[in-house]
Amino acid sequence: MPLSDHEKRLLAEMEAALVAEDPRLVSTLNGRVRSPKVGRALIGFFAILGGMTVLLAGLIAQIIAIGMIGFVISLVGLVVLVSNLSLGKSDLKGPGGSRPKWSSRLEDRWERRNFEN
Repeated sequence: MPLSDHEKRLLAEMEAALVAEDPRLVSTLNGRVRSPKVGRALIGFFAILGGMTVLLAGLIAQIIAIGMIGFVISLVGLVVLVSNLSLGKSDLKGPGGSRPKWSSRLEDRWERRNFEN
């Protein structure tokens, strides 16, 4: 069953609102562009693993300097990982925040349109 003109128009408006509100989400869902933050987070993750490997090698070899270098590498990797996986400013606002999420605004618009017709 094809969509009516009214439904097509509503769907186009919802898509335009989503693109305007969060273009990164749209590109992620489309699979077109990979966020550079994801790549940096992976680098941080692998730095943690590499640092732990160096730390263990230092422990096995009983060389304190190598263990300390491994710890520093792991710590830097953790900082990189956490900083790239942190939430945006709009995500940190709670229920009493001044900015409603895009989904609630779309739901409000949907309700207004349904009750108008």
